[in-house]
Amino acid sequence: MLAMVVAKAKNNVIGKDNQLIWHLPKDLQYFKKLTTGHVIIMGRKTLESLPFLLPNREHWVVTRQTDYVPPYEGVRVFHAPEDAVKAAQQLDIAYCIGGAQMYESFMPYAKELYVTEIEQEFEGDAYFPAIDLHQFEMVESIAGEVDEKNPWPFSFVTYRRKE
Repeated sequence: MLAMVVAKAKNNVIGKDNQLIWHLPKDLQYFKKLTTGHVIIMGRKTLESLPFLLPNREHWVVTRQTDYVPPYEGVRVFHAPEDAVKAAQQLDIAYCIGGAQMYESFMPYAKELYVTEIEQEFEGDAYFPAIDLHQFEMVESIAGEVDEKNPWPFSFVTYRRKE
């Protein structure tokens, strides 16, 4: 099954200059809890923005560059989103973790969306696609706890594709 995990601002911004704009430790903990032990699928720029491979996760990258050599050993390379989707269908779950082009490409195949919705607008240059509520239904929403390290109101929201 293919799922997506993302943190997005009220205006659907997910990043700027290939970086996260905000720092929400509780969102990072949520991401780690969801994805540990599973495959994470990302675009080339997202992979290259990582300071290291995330522990206990298999990394897949999708790039149009046919001669691409990942900066880290052990990364599985695909040259079309459909190829990664086909491989992911053999797994219990694989998570698309971005960036914007990957979210756009994988949205038609996603069965679940794990969205940290931040109740704040940010300026950015990368956006999460609008969630079509004719195709997805919200199945859970848990309010996050605002504190000195997590300064913006946020919720962990799960959407499931309608049958």
